[in-house]
Amino acid sequence: MAKPGKATVQTITFPLEGEFIALNDLLKLAGVCDSGGAGKALVAAGAVSVDGAPEARKTAKIRAGQVVALAGIEIRVVAA
Repeated sequence: MAKPGKATVQTITFPLEGEFIALNDLLKLAGVCDSGGAGKALVAAGAVSVDGAPEARKTAKIRAGQVVALAGIEIRVVAA
């Protein structure tokens, strides 16, 4: 049961096939947004962090072991 005052975080595990994925593509393929363009808009708005730090690069290379977070969603990238 969630503690009062604590937001519930939805965790998505994303299996990465390859060395890296562009941040905007990850947001699209993980189902967080409808398109890569929408993913770029989220990043541009400052709504996305990678490993706890704000990320402003729309096509930042995300690798296995990294965690991408935004608005109650956490995407854990794992090697496929």
